[in-house]
Amino acid sequence: MGHLDGQIAIITGAGTGIGREAALMFADEGANLVITGRRIEPLNEVVALIEAKGGKAVAKSVDMEDGDSAAALGEWALAEYGHVDILVNNAGHSSHVRSIQYVGVEEWESVFKVNVEGVYRLTQSLVGSMVERGNGTVITTSSMAALQPGLLGGSAYSAAKAASFNLMRGINAELNSKGIRACTVLPAEVDTPILDNRPHNPDADARATMMMPEDVAAAILLCATLPGRTVIEQIVMSPVQPRDRSIDMEVAAKAGSPNE
Repeated sequence: MGHLDGQIAIITGAGTGIGREAALMFADEGANLVITGRRIEPLNEVVALIEAKGGKAVAKSVDMEDGDSAAALGEWALAEYGHVDILVNNAGHSSHVRSIQYVGVEEWESVFKVNVEGVYRLTQSLVGSMVERGNGTVITTSSMAALQPGLLGGSAYSAAKAASFNLMRGINAELNSKGIRACTVLPAEVDTPILDNRPHNPDADARATMMMPEDVAAAILLCATLPGRTVIEQIVMSPVQPRDRSIDMEVAAKAGSPNE
């Protein structure tokens, strides 16, 4: 028997990276999954892998930048399954322009829509049902940038990830007594596709020093599988091996500037 047998779980951003690995791990533990992302093709590939091992998963194309679509996903899941036990808010993206001096309104708002509004709208659509049932777990992938803001993550991403972290802390303060627990995972550098949007795309040597998606996925799984009497409020994760990030910072400082 798996630790999540019979439980309904939604994982956003599950087509690649951390979300993909989390979906595979959750399925191995018996969860019945709804996995989402913008592109349906990689989601279908994940579903095929899960079903090949006898698991259950449904893929839904959802743009978490659209708050109404995020809320509609939760409403659909409740109508389809009657309840949701676990929500993993994993979808996210960063701005290409990092500096507060140069980042534009469109990029700033896009980062906040995905990392804050999408998280809020989807979580809100489900948490009332969780309260009614007296249990539920909400897990959000934040970032070390929430704790150590700067050019590496960028001003928009750092601020947005701090907001989603604070939202999870607020859920614990308000709803722990009603059986709801909120967990935040705050990883430093992970070798995922989000790195491709950086002003300076890390090379293979740099990526070799980073954590892998399955490392963070394992932390997400831990948050979900501990008994309901226990909440992991936050997990902070870093690579053991440091690297020289001076070039990354130098390029990030100039990205979007008139003299770039």
